[in-house]
Amino acid sequence: MRRLRPWALVLGGLLCAAAGPPPRSYPHSAVLDGAAAYRLHWGLRGSTLAFRLEVRTRGYVGFGLSASGGMASADIVVGGVERGQPYLQDYFTDENRVLKKDPQQDYHLEHAMENSTHTILAFSRELHTCDTNDKSITESTVRVIWAYHHKDMGEAGQNYHGSNRGTKSLRLLNPEKEEVLSASLPYFDLTNKDVPVPDKDTTYWCQMFKIPIQHEKHHVTKVEPLIQKGHENLVHHILLYQCSSNLNDSVLDYGHECYHPNMPDSFLTCETVIFAWAIGGEGFTYPPHVGLSIGTAADPQFVLMEVHYDNPSYTEGLIDNSGLRLIYTPVIRKYDAGVIEAGLWVSLFHNIPPGMPEFVSEGHCTLECLEEALGAERPSGIHVFAVLLHAHLAGRAIRMRHFHNGEEQKLLAYDDEFDFNFQEFQYLKEERTILPGDNLITECHYSTVDRIRMTWGGLSTRNEMCLSYLLYYPRINLTRCASIPDIMEQLQFIGVKEIYRPVRTWPFIIKSPKQYKNLSFMDAMNKFKWSRSEGVSYNELVLKLPVNVRCSKTDNAEWSIQGMTALPPEIERPYKTEPVICSSSSSLHCSLFPTVLFVVYVTASTIGNIGPFV
Repeated sequence: MRRLRPWALVLGGLLCAAAGPPPRSYPHSAVLDGAAAYRLHWGLRGSTLAFRLEVRTRGYVGFGLSASGGMASADIVVGGVERGQPYLQDYFTDENRVLKKDPQQDYHLEHAMENSTHTILAFSRELHTCDTNDKSITESTVRVIWAYHHKDMGEAGQNYHGSNRGTKSLRLLNPEKEEVLSASLPYFDLTNKDVPVPDKDTTYWCQMFKIPIQHEKHHVTKVEPLIQKGHENLVHHILLYQCSSNLNDSVLDYGHECYHPNMPDSFLTCETVIFAWAIGGEGFTYPPHVGLSIGTAADPQFVLMEVHYDNPSYTEGLIDNSGLRLIYTPVIRKYDAGVIEAGLWVSLFHNIPPGMPEFVSEGHCTLECLEEALGAERPSGIHVFAVLLHAHLAGRAIRMRHFHNGEEQKLLAYDDEFDFNFQEFQYLKEERTILPGDNLITECHYSTVDRIRMTWGGLSTRNEMCLSYLLYYPRINLTRCASIPDIMEQLQFIGVKEIYRPVRTWPFIIKSPKQYKNLSFMDAMNKFKWSRSEGVSYNELVLKLPVNVRCSKTDNAEWSIQGMTALPPEIERPYKTEPVICSSSSSLHCSLFPTVLFVVYVTASTIGNIGPFV
């Protein structure tokens, strides 16, 4: 008979009746390192977040939350099993990265296990702890930091983890979604074929595809990114557009650089975004009652896939074959999904002065556009179920604000810790109804403290965007609901009096005053001596300027409000966040109930069945 050995210690206890799912319920997981040695599982239980770490080490395991992704000012927990005894300690670091024990211990050990290869720790923490050394956990992006060592903490003091460390951005409070098994469902791939990525910082590559499903309605239930191995940082985002149904197969012959003077005319017919993926995001699964419709005359027959390549090191000789996989079903769902692009129309009229620690831009999906489009197509409103917030390198935070009859509603979506390298659709906890006469504001916060020239709206990652992609149902004929601020009043701020008319060049040329004469408006804005106080005044002006309304249909058609001028609504600035209700550590874990520590004897083969080892 095989001898039993003491492999693990488990900390157990009587849990509160209100604790939520069973202790082993972790609906979310992520591998945090490239070698698959560190796996995180997590799940929400009421106001508490439960974690389970599975790490390929018999030493200590470190885990933390950081605003920057580094060790400075981080909220850290360290644990392991040493000589048969489990340990878990709550730490924090100051701005100099000095590790200190937290006087208020808010991480609570629930389970600890060690075998011949791995350490497993299960613990929990309140979302908001009342501890200034802890980081509150919200719906925003969280930069998780991790580390491990082959020795335990007590064996030689604070053993340095060396290269066994890293960071990964996650959204810890993404709602649980009902996953539909897709292994047996058919799919088709839309992938680039040996695209030569130029040795320049930004390239947009477009390729036309024909949807293989024709003549019979199906629903796409899931879209997965197919990113070529090693190109995870090269492929920044992918947009899929619906193109004119009047095209033929001749447009399928080759791809071309997007937004290029020589690109095929057929590309100009592709204006309706039907799906968006951005760096760091995983596959997107539609809710059980919604799907992306394909196969009918109203559905896309030809699509354009736009891939944004980010190559800041100007690497030569890159060949890419990335794209998307669309998984579909013949079982028709109740609603067809649609996408609305909202925010600031991408143009030079969107600009940000240099040296600004905080600058706010707003893109308006106006009351006038939603009144006309929804009033004609869906008076009872549409239902938003997911949102992707999009900006570039200067972006620090994005909010989607929603107003109904002039009254501000709860934020539709937000990310106060925006990470350029992690952009994915946020599932809403509850679907939000948008009605005729509502208005939406995409509010983007930027920092340009490290820049000495203006930042312009544009396609490059060094330019900026301020966009929201709303996934909703039922699908209506509204694809873009955006705005452009008035440029002339912006130029008047720096003293421009007159431009040459008629406008024959772009960017257009200034006629007076003398210090800007014959300069483009871009050169004039860069010539102006920006101070922080001037930047603040300019920001206040821009937020009050009239906007040009963009209100688009499919096939390049427009609602009648398109091109009209509207005034932005009078709103409260800055946005007042909802007060956080925190809980002190002493009241968290049912202190009236006893906790029992006991030894579990299992064989190595049994441990292999307890949880998915990495």
